[in-house]
Amino acid sequence: MKSILLAATAASCAAFAPSSTGKANTALNYAADLDNMIGVGPETGGRVFDPLNLSDYVPTDWARRAELANGRSAMLAVVGWVFPKVAGTFASTDVTTTDPIDAIMQADPQWWAQFILLCGVGEFYKYQQELEGKSFLGGAEPAADYLKLWPTDPAKQEEMRMKELKNARLAMIGIAGFAANHFIPGSCPVPDFA
Repeated sequence: MKSILLAATAASCAAFAPSSTGKANTALNYAADLDNMIGVGPETGGRVFDPLNLSDYVPTDWARRAELANGRSAMLAVVGWVFPKVAGTFASTDVTTTDPIDAIMQADPQWWAQFILLCGVGEFYKYQQELEGKSFLGGAEPAADYLKLWPTDPAKQEEMRMKELKNARLAMIGIAGFAANHFIPGSCPVPDFA
């Protein structure tokens, strides 16, 4: 009798249990686009580096453009980190340190406003050139090639794209190492440059 009562109770409780539905897929499935992208090499294990599967959630073209833009910024940041330590600072009264993090805080807010305005002008120019079919990130005629370094041979163009991408990735790792070593001294094998 107890087992019948227990079975009846379990059956009635099942009516209030949530039904199992298939999990909603939020992925956009851009992963197939990875097969045609440059960036494969021995340092990435012979395949496109995407350990978090972000290509399932963002368009791969957008991710590559962001990678190149951030990589170019990182290349400039590495130069900006090393240059004052090697060559010293400019004759200035507002920034007197070769420590990049301290220099950020010593710079006059007016300088930052000018810098942000300059960056905005640069981004507007990039946008205008892209509307004309030119590119800052490859895939089309370059928007700015003042030294005429962009090759006409497609194989050489692909080689230059690969070099830029690898240098950008290295710079992003490098600036992350510099910053980590600044905040946690000795955490990375970074030379002192003194």
